[in-house]
Amino acid sequence: MCPHATEPETPAPDGEGCSLCSSSLDDLGVRLHDGVATLRVWSQNASAIELVIFDETDLDWETAQLGLERRPGGVWEITTHLLQPGTRYALRVGGAHSPGNTFNPETLLLDPYARGLAQGDGYEEWRSVVIADGFDWGGVAKPQRPLDRTVIYEGHVKGLTKRHPGVPPALHGAYAGLAHPAMIEYYRELGITAIELLPVQAFASEPRLLDRGLSNYWGYNTLNFFTPHAAYATEESRKAGPEAILREFKGMVKLLHEAGIEVILDVVYNHTNEEGIGGPRTSLRGIDNALYYRQHEDGSYIDTTGCGNTLDTATPAAARLVLDSLRYWATEMQVDGFRFDLATALGRDGENTYTPDHPLLQAIRTDPALAGVKIIAEPWDVGFGGWQTGNFPTGWSEWNDRYRDRVRNFWLSDIDYARRASAPTGIGGFAGRLSGSSKTFSDERGPLASINFVTAHDGFTLHDLVAYDVKHNEANGEDNRDGADMNRSFNHGAEGPTDDPGILTARRKAMRNLLGTLMLSAGVPMLTAGDEFGRTQRGNNNAYCQDSALSWLNWDHEPWQQDLLAHASLLTRLRDQNPALRPLRYARLGEHIPNASVMDWYDQDGETMEVEQWNDPRNRTLQYAAASTPDTEAFNRILLVVHGTESPTDVRLPAIEGVSGFVSLWSSADERPSPVETVHRPGEVITLPGTSMRLFRAE
Repeated sequence: MCPHATEPETPAPDGEGCSLCSSSLDDLGVRLHDGVATLRVWSQNASAIELVIFDETDLDWETAQLGLERRPGGVWEITTHLLQPGTRYALRVGGAHSPGNTFNPETLLLDPYARGLAQGDGYEEWRSVVIADGFDWGGVAKPQRPLDRTVIYEGHVKGLTKRHPGVPPALHGAYAGLAHPAMIEYYRELGITAIELLPVQAFASEPRLLDRGLSNYWGYNTLNFFTPHAAYATEESRKAGPEAILREFKGMVKLLHEAGIEVILDVVYNHTNEEGIGGPRTSLRGIDNALYYRQHEDGSYIDTTGCGNTLDTATPAAARLVLDSLRYWATEMQVDGFRFDLATALGRDGENTYTPDHPLLQAIRTDPALAGVKIIAEPWDVGFGGWQTGNFPTGWSEWNDRYRDRVRNFWLSDIDYARRASAPTGIGGFAGRLSGSSKTFSDERGPLASINFVTAHDGFTLHDLVAYDVKHNEANGEDNRDGADMNRSFNHGAEGPTDDPGILTARRKAMRNLLGTLMLSAGVPMLTAGDEFGRTQRGNNNAYCQDSALSWLNWDHEPWQQDLLAHASLLTRLRDQNPALRPLRYARLGEHIPNASVMDWYDQDGETMEVEQWNDPRNRTLQYAAASTPDTEAFNRILLVVHGTESPTDVRLPAIEGVSGFVSLWSSADERPSPVETVHRPGEVITLPGTSMRLFRAE
């Protein structure tokens, strides 16, 4: 049986094993051997495929045209000495016209498995480039950071370093800049363990954006699944060519690994840059449109991504393309993990219905080449039945949008509502998210299935969540129609910039509460780059087309931003030092579960929470005690006090068996973290300011 088959196995085209293990789909693309190269291209419906070779400097000068021979399983093949490292080439594919097929033998197409790309003068003037893989990793291995010790930092290659004064200008916005010593020092001080990069697989801007003088900054418009985006390389590497770009990317990974920092890629396999019918024809559409993209019988696209097309992972060749790409980035490029954009689209079957048993989802989890790789789903798409949070297979983690929404509601929307009436909900739902979202994820998957986040690249920044009630996306050129309307934000009394000291104080504390909740919750925290010092996008909650100072991180910080950064750095350290905050499993009443955290809940009087208190809107204060059950670390117990109304309150610390004192570690009420660790006794009454949190270590 293959290593990632499900029961029953999906037959392979050649009749052996599951579809993803079909030998006819092995070694697609260019393979160098014995002084020559073999090119293999899959197209079930083509009638002819031609290899076109170009001059090494003039991408419009065709120097040779060679026909490929059809092999079993829909694969076309040629072996030739004309394909050598650095050779520029393209494909021409012909076939019959019928619903679903869009062959045009005059169109020059990219090899889907190309390891390098070169661009000519036009939008669709791309050529594939032969690459000789290889790199001296110098014995540097992947950090293999355990998931419970992981703190993810989501950022943009260009945006992170474009304005950083400690990074040399030649490296600004580049792969090399991301791993510059100034950046590595910052990552370490902040306490993050993994950088999750917005798409770095080669992508292209949509024509509609180019027509408006904008570009696709985020990169969710993939052109090729194997090639690093050239624009993120230094000018020196770009001039030297695709092999140099590849070396720069690998050099970045190597330096980050030396520093113990993992690299996670945000990957976009759900759709491509070819958009809907009539859009650009760069690769898959011209090679075998009918089988690479989901379609109705009349050839119109089934679009579950909102981007014009959806890759049809129900077909073996499309699913294998995704799997082979992942294998390449995990092995040749030494990447540590993947976050799958609109992952529900990848798990849709031949009837376009999502199933967690989809062969591709199972293969990603079990393929030997991906062993130890972190696998994270964005568990939704825009198709029917697209919202699937909590429904991915064991071995997958998921962006937890339920966590995001509940946390925002508790600290922002509820407070806004309470100013006009009274708080609409109690603290029970918030507590469920704080303790690991056990109602969303199964016992088998545990709290580490939850990637906790309050913000992401898509939406308001942390600062803008507390400073704007509505989006301000006018700069995107769509009359403010784009971007989410439901943000669960609260401007605290003024829309956008203000000089009101009371409003600014409340905003800063709200940011500290949100950061504190994120870092002290069970699950895996994901921090959006710049939130640690309160960066703003001036109310733009959909800055995908803003390649400008609006989206680039500003490293010139005001005193309040330095204070917020000090809080973020302290919180990551406290998370690392206290295993009770990062359980691997859910605890079960009356059982000893290794690497879980036994949780007890107390009200503001120090008494065990009663059932009716959980959802009573008048009760928004609780004390959360978590005791670790580690098998490799020392025993640890924490007490987190949460107060969710704007009026101050007195809290009596609980009497817990075996606890003689509580050491104060952090308070969101402090403008800057206090270096003093005060000790308090069980039964002692402390005063909490309105809307605040306080963390103690129980001893």
